[in-house]
Amino acid sequence: MASLKPVRGTHDLLGEDILRHRHVEQTAFAVASRYGYSEISTPVFEFTEVFARTLGDTSDIVTKEMYTFEDKGGERITLRPEGTAGVARAFISGGLAQKLPLKLFYRGPMFRYERPQKGRQRQFNQIGAELLGVAGPLADVEIISLGAQILDELGLSEHVVCELNSLGDAESRNAYRARLVEYLKDQPLSEDSRERLHRNPLRILDSKEERDRAIVADAPLMSDSLNDESRRFFDDLRNGLEIAGVKYTLNPRMVRGLDYYCHSAFEFTTTALGAQGTVLGGGRYDGLVKQMGGQATPGIGWAAGIERLAMLVDGGLEKKRPIVIIPIGAEAADTALEVTQRLRRGGFSVDLGFSGNMGKRMKRANAANACATVILGEDEIARQAATVRDMDSGEQAEVPLTALETHLDRFR
Repeated sequence: MASLKPVRGTHDLLGEDILRHRHVEQTAFAVASRYGYSEISTPVFEFTEVFARTLGDTSDIVTKEMYTFEDKGGERITLRPEGTAGVARAFISGGLAQKLPLKLFYRGPMFRYERPQKGRQRQFNQIGAELLGVAGPLADVEIISLGAQILDELGLSEHVVCELNSLGDAESRNAYRARLVEYLKDQPLSEDSRERLHRNPLRILDSKEERDRAIVADAPLMSDSLNDESRRFFDDLRNGLEIAGVKYTLNPRMVRGLDYYCHSAFEFTTTALGAQGTVLGGGRYDGLVKQMGGQATPGIGWAAGIERLAMLVDGGLEKKRPIVIIPIGAEAADTALEVTQRLRRGGFSVDLGFSGNMGKRMKRANAANACATVILGEDEIARQAATVRDMDSGEQAEVPLTALETHLDRFR
């Protein structure tokens, strides 16, 4: 029999943890809605090809981290490791090209087989935003501004820095790729990086191997290979961010290794979790939809890990304080149930004590941080009334049952 513990890299959410998660999700969705984004929810598993074609067969996600299996029908299925590919698949299969521009927000669990660590699990949760159908830098300004405002409304502006870089257009990237290969070809790279040298050398810039990182530190910069069109795009993006009031720093080493990425790359990073890490990142992916078999469609988006954001969140976690109904004696049970349901339908948060004497029920009310208690004993019921106690002031009064909603209105 398997051990009755969570699988390594997974965890249960309850108590304050789930309050933090919900706060991050709800804040993000509220801000995205103000920006005109509609919510999309894609399946948690897709045909493996959806991710293999988009993430590339040399990426760590595809080669080492995807949860892939064969279902009972013989199909190769993968639990989604990220959200963009599923959104792009939905765009193509759903015939959404007629609805461009399309602004979509998503949230939900992702799955990657990697070493669990602080803020990173094998089942983790993300929020994300995608903007499809706009080729100009104004879309990049909006999507980055959306991320910045979500972080601001979560109270995290002081803890994060927006890092920005340009990957240029296809011509610029090809020129940079040639310069990068020329620099790296005689370097003592790790085995993984040697395999990637001619298939996707830009991924070497993201290598976590110490020997690769030392080599990459002196590699040519992408900015030196940008053509005039790419420079204009980047200048317009930077100007738009300044107008929008989004602060950023330039990071010429930031890349996106997949071929369909172009122009803007950005990450919001923090050192508040111990070591510098990305809490929200994304970029422009004008070649993705075409690579998946759809019509050429410009796009840009980002994703953020809810776990990491939740670890940084400090405020917004208040749970609504309940009114606790305390029936005393068997004869009070029916009246207590009727009063409880009436108040709930009236918009109050109400908890009904199920059992125990008066003392135990009052202790539970204190543990629940109740704002008020409604005590129903035989004497009160005989008078068609209840004793209402304000748990903060300690004041209490007998209130007719017909006037309970009015008396409790300040606790609604």
